[in-house]
Amino acid sequence: MRTLISTAFISLDGVVEAPGGEPGYRNSGWTFKDIEFLPEAFDIKGREQREAAAMLMGRTSYEAFSPVWPDMADFADYKVIPKYVVSTTLTEDDLVTDWGETTILRSLDEVAALKETDGGPIIVHGSAALNRSLSDAGLIDRYHLLVFPLLLGAGKRLFSATDKDTQKLKLVEHAAYANGVQKNVFDVVR
Repeated sequence: MRTLISTAFISLDGVVEAPGGEPGYRNSGWTFKDIEFLPEAFDIKGREQREAAAMLMGRTSYEAFSPVWPDMADFADYKVIPKYVVSTTLTEDDLVTDWGETTILRSLDEVAALKETDGGPIIVHGSAALNRSLSDAGLIDRYHLLVFPLLLGAGKRLFSATDKDTQKLKLVEHAAYANGVQKNVFDVVR
């Protein structure tokens, strides 16, 4: 069974919307505003690329990343791995041609079936709505969180507000950096 890893830049109050400057959110680009850049705080991002065997994302994140990431040196390792997009509306004609193999999945059942295949970890970037659905369905195995010392208030959140049983997490790696960013890696306890 493959490990499904949710990775996120997240504010202390749980917001994950537009950390890199995506348009339409009032606090867009919050990972760069008033936070000193320390390379060591982002080492986990390079490790994720080296270790991921596939990438999973929702339609909105695919539409944001696919025009930009294929040509960015910072994301070169992702270009060669298979990508999976969970969408009920995206068509094959909507897929970019310069980002490697991309498959559209139509349901969480298809995500669950993908997890049952052979292969290494599957990484989920962005995709706030998809993350909440994956969590509610019990499909996420690990969280890689870079927590920023910010309170953003309104915005898309990583975690579901669904009334459900407690989900226990086990902290397996952590670090705090001089700029206030914290790395927290949690395994989902089943």
